[in-house]
Amino acid sequence: MTYKTKFIAEIGSNHNRSLKRCYKLIDEAKSLGFFAVKFQLFKIEKLFSKGAKKLFKNAEKIKKRELPRKFIPKLFKYCKKKKIKFSCTPFDIDSVRFLQRYVDFYKIASYEINWRDLLEACAKTNKPIVLSTGMTKLKEVNKAYATIKKFNNKISLLHCVSAYPASPKSCNLKSIPFLKKKFKCPVGWSDHTANPLIILNAIKYQKAEIIELHFDLEGSGWEEKEGNHHCWLSSDVKKMMNYINNEKIIEGSFKKDYSKEEKNERKFRADPSDGLRPIKTYRARL
Repeated sequence: MTYKTKFIAEIGSNHNRSLKRCYKLIDEAKSLGFFAVKFQLFKIEKLFSKGAKKLFKNAEKIKKRELPRKFIPKLFKYCKKKKIKFSCTPFDIDSVRFLQRYVDFYKIASYEINWRDLLEACAKTNKPIVLSTGMTKLKEVNKAYATIKKFNNKISLLHCVSAYPASPKSCNLKSIPFLKKKFKCPVGWSDHTANPLIILNAIKYQKAEIIELHFDLEGSGWEEKEGNHHCWLSSDVKKMMNYINNEKIIEGSFKKDYSKEEKNERKFRADPSDGLRPIKTYRARL
């Protein structure tokens, strides 16, 4: 069984502000079959209101998680070299302008879906846009989609549950085909469950065209170390991709027969004449 789903590796803050680690994440994402890697470009001062004093004070403590702007041109070149798409989420208008010459597509976060100016700024670049729809009502998705559509037809939507981690019971994956029918554009799933069964359902039954996974190498990324465990580790992605890519072989056929891996073990079954192992024709050889 072959799926045409495109996987995006959301790096988040798992870069740990290290360019070398960024390259490792890109290399691993490429080897695992991801279509693209996605970073985030934000400044705490432009992300949180100083009016919310307690929230802003807490936010300043994680200022180190900002991706250095000087990394962007290098990441773009490295992705191009590795033949994997490069994307980034802008969280302010200036970042939209800066990213324009580098990104293959913009990813707009759920938290910014009602910010008309940001939507328009991304749309006017004529770059493809992937828009997450976490926390939204349908009328909010309608409005955001219409805003982008005025300037840009290259829109994809990601159904999303903005909880970290998200409970499988809150996923409502049937929103994927609903949004696809409603907006007649590619629709996928932005995952915060880190549950392979959710991904399989989204792809196999809801026909998700895009899957976004928060991605880390080995669990030492800043985002994963928060303890929410909504990120996918490389080893877990590998297992899931192996199943997805080999599902047809795994399912097999309607014919009941032993596998090649079992051929040698057949010799060690109990002999029907005395119930002892291995079968008599093989005992003398041991």
